Amino acid sequence: MPLLLDLEPLRSNPDYRRLYAGFTLSNIGSQLAVVAIGLQVYDLTRSTASVGIVGLCALVPLVVMGLYGGTLVDHFDRRVVGLVAQAVAFAVSVLCALQAWLGNTEVWVLYALVAAWNAAFAVSSPARTSIYPRILRREQLPAANALSVFAMNASMTVGPLLAGLLVDWGGFKTAYTVDAVITTAALWGLARLPSLPTEPVDGALDGDDAGSRVATRRRAPGIRSVLDGFAFLATRPNVRMTFVADIAAMVLAQPRVLFPAAGAVIFGGGATTVGALSAAAAVGGIGAMFFSGRLGTVIHQGRAIMISIVGWGAAIAGFGAAMLAAGGVLTRGQALWVGLAAMAVAGASDSVSAVFRTTILQSATPDHLRGRLQGVFIVVVAGGPRLGELLGGFVAEGVGEGWTAVAGGLACVAAILVLARAQPGFLRYDARTPTP
Repeated sequence: MPLLLDLEPLRSNPDYRRLYAGFTLSNIGSQLAVVAIGLQVYDLTRSTASVGIVGLCALVPLVVMGLYGGTLVDHFDRRVVGLVAQAVAFAVSVLCALQAWLGNTEVWVLYALVAAWNAAFAVSSPARTSIYPRILRREQLPAANALSVFAMNASMTVGPLLAGLLVDWGGFKTAYTVDAVITTAALWGLARLPSLPTEPVDGALDGDDAGSRVATRRRAPGIRSVLDGFAFLATRPNVRMTFVADIAAMVLAQPRVLFPAAGAVIFGGGATTVGALSAAAAVGGIGAMFFSGRLGTVIHQGRAIMISIVGWGAAIAGFGAAMLAAGGVLTRGQALWVGLAAMAVAGASDSVSAVFRTTILQSATPDHLRGRLQGVFIVVVAGGPRLGELLGGFVAEGVGEGWTAVAGGLACVAAILVLARAQPGFLRYDARTPTP
């Protein structure tokens, strides 16, 4: 097993290669837009709490469309569902550019656009993730997930840095226009796929509980289909723990809402510093994934997830300590470097966790339930940070950005230790016999 990133899925599968390339480019635009919107909201309001409200505007459509969108993925052709959702995301990108070119000064317009984009993302992401197990062999999934996390971190490096440079150079209108142009790449990757209807149900899982019974049940999209997904999840502790552990990390220790104030006030440097902080986590993730070749040999993947999230929480606490030291124990420049290093460690930890969380979900879930479970996954991995941003924004208004990060990081570590003690079976999860 090679030490470096395993490129076999890209070499052997043209469909995966095109899908991967399209969404890598599109994600650069998405990350660019995320940073630009945060900067524009802060520019209009000068309020970290207002930036936190962006998270609330994203959370509601993520929850609603993540759950309902998963039922669409499990009922209709996954290629078609992904194409329609991505077309909506492209239209929102165009509207973001239009409002900037027209000189919009109303923050509610940005909130509405954030809500619309996240609704589209909540459908397109589970569609795409549910496609991977259909076009790849099971043994290729860890490598493919490492490649996906590598690409996401690359986009989180290039996108925020590009946002900072473009906003400083040409304003928000330039940044949003670039996003709209490169978002078309994802449409190209999906359009080249073959038809991918859901596989027929061919039998029950072991056992006679509610989760086993819904594993052989197919429903039309709707609330009952969503509830079937939750019934399966309720009786599958290993899959469920991948969600619970990530919620603890993202809600308790989400630093992104603190970046605008860190750049404008604490460390200095404005939009460029904000972009660098966002990119630092991605650089750490890129480093971890570059040497990810042996992740496929890890047997106890649940244990690896818990260790990785402890590393995330400790690193976020370190980022908070750097903010508290800025201008006092350390100069602003020195504190910024410490903060960047802490965010790089956080990004590396989160990336390793993401590979194994996704692999467990894909390996231990029947095909006709993958859309619904991926919908729940999107609610957690995308909605959790938004809820964390909302919480962090309001806490920071009371105790300051530095103490918010320190307290959140330590709370994350404590929560994971409690979960590990409460669910020891997750620590024993064996990838050779994936049981949900």
